[in-house]
Amino acid sequence: MNTSSKPSASYNFKAPDRLVIASRESPLAMWQALHIQSRLQALYPQTTVEILGMTTTGDQILDTPLAKVGGKGLFVKELETALEDGRADLAVHSMKDVPMNLPEGFILTATGEREDPRDAFVSNDFDSLEDLPAGSIVGTSSLRRQSQLQARLPHLKIESLRGNLQTRLRKLDEGQYAAIILAAAGLIRLGLSVRIRNVISPELSIPAVGQGALGIEINANRPDLVAILSPLNHADTQVCVEAERAMSRALAGSCTVPLGAYATCQGENIHITGFVASVDGKQMLIETATGHRNQADTLGKTLANQLLAKGANEILAALDGHK
Repeated sequence: MNTSSKPSASYNFKAPDRLVIASRESPLAMWQALHIQSRLQALYPQTTVEILGMTTTGDQILDTPLAKVGGKGLFVKELETALEDGRADLAVHSMKDVPMNLPEGFILTATGEREDPRDAFVSNDFDSLEDLPAGSIVGTSSLRRQSQLQARLPHLKIESLRGNLQTRLRKLDEGQYAAIILAAAGLIRLGLSVRIRNVISPELSIPAVGQGALGIEINANRPDLVAILSPLNHADTQVCVEAERAMSRALAGSCTVPLGAYATCQGENIHITGFVASVDGKQMLIETATGHRNQADTLGKTLANQLLAKGANEILAALDGHK
């Protein structure tokens, strides 16, 4: 990632003496917090930057799929409490874990440069999904991945896989699964890319909204932090993730809904692909849209409307009926 950004000379602010980053305590979350810590210390050498490690509800509930216990917001709630009561100044999240609608009083002020957004096929015995024999057990925590796998490869058996990245790899190594699907970004960031047997193209497994990107959240009543954190924002990643989140928000997206979206910048335009599906993959709608990067939010809503026009509302209604 580019770490050369410097605050613009036009900013009229004094860097604080101390900043505290709230982070989950999983190894990947701590890597992300340490990365932002190092960026801030390079930008503001006079500032002491500390990390407040926290265990969230999502980290504690490991025996139930996220879709059944409240969704990905469980990974950010405690961090937001730390922002609210002043124990932390900013929180660092994986953007794919951030709910589409933040609670009142909080804002996302920067989006870090995206790592590889693709899903990774991880197995000790097979080179690709296509090599797996019928009945093979594939582990994933994601309804998005499950629906796309079931649509393409209905002969595979999909089972829930929870826990941090190291826990998931251990379960694979113990033989509980023939293969597992993980975000490539996490493996790369933790120096575990050797475990990736194959990366799955976005055409075959559309990524989660915001996958591979980091988000920085602050209390909305801290405008003093906006300028301080602005050098951490990666413009291309920010507009692409904005478009993806707008699509998901318009479809009431959460981890209880099998959907995904992936946007890329192409010059002044954004190209975005999105889908919504039934959990079993038997119903799947995929659409694409292109628009100017200055209209990222509108583009995401346009894509959502295209999916709704094709019948996404019927799929969503059926999902609501089975929660």
